[in-house]
Amino acid sequence: MGKQGFFERLRNAEPDGLDRGGGGPLRHWRTIWLSDIHLGTPGCKADFLLDFLRHNESEKLYLVGDIVDGWRLRRSWYWNQSHNDVVQKLLRKARKGTEVIYVPGNHDEMLRDYLDLHFGGVYVTGEAVHDAADGRKLLVIHGDAFDGIVRYARWLAFLGDHAYALALWTNGWFNRARRALGLPYWSLSAWLKHKVKNAVKYIGDYETALAHEARRRGLDGVVCGHIHKAEIRQIDGVTYMNDGDWVESCTALVEDFDGSFRIVHWAQVRAFDMLAAA
Repeated sequence: MGKQGFFERLRNAEPDGLDRGGGGPLRHWRTIWLSDIHLGTPGCKADFLLDFLRHNESEKLYLVGDIVDGWRLRRSWYWNQSHNDVVQKLLRKARKGTEVIYVPGNHDEMLRDYLDLHFGGVYVTGEAVHDAADGRKLLVIHGDAFDGIVRYARWLAFLGDHAYALALWTNGWFNRARRALGLPYWSLSAWLKHKVKNAVKYIGDYETALAHEARRRGLDGVVCGHIHKAEIRQIDGVTYMNDGDWVESCTALVEDFDGSFRIVHWAQVRAFDMLAAA
């Protein structure tokens, strides 16, 4: 599917009308970071994200790459109403005054041909520097440029994408069986990332590389996505923050008005049944 076809489908997405979210307080943040939503794939937890967007407002909203999964959409079109609703909700936030900044990733790399342009009030840029409320300066970047597999072995990255999709599909059936037995949700891919030695080393190397890049630029920290592992930690005096994903963890990074940061695990906050979405 070409770029024109992609944008034509987005333009033709029907708005979701008035918000239909359930109850709960509306939380206001200074800044929200979201990444790795992977709209256009069956694994995307679009309904959970839509609920998050309805209950959380911010002055600034960063979309840190892989919002739309162009890799999958080029192979086959998958796009249901909840995916439309997420796009429309993001555009509505931009219209109502939220500063929305889109930093494309490797799965939505087609948008890198449109850097420094605005679409529906959304500003597209290759990277950004965020001024935190406490004076710190943070590099905001998807992070795929610091992934050796994506950068130097693109064929292997595509193979890994297929393997990840298979793991998610297997995980769905496995968790349906667990649900029938009265057992809680369990993530196969998360277990593999944390337990397989090479995966652990890959994640550690990735985090260290991004922290060192922020330091090289004279910045205080970095906010990224890409590896689907939400994290806030110090690496050699630099604050490394990853906002996670909306395929499994359903996490966002938020900044409060005092400059403090935290990871919000939305499925846990709202007590959503991950088994029902598996």
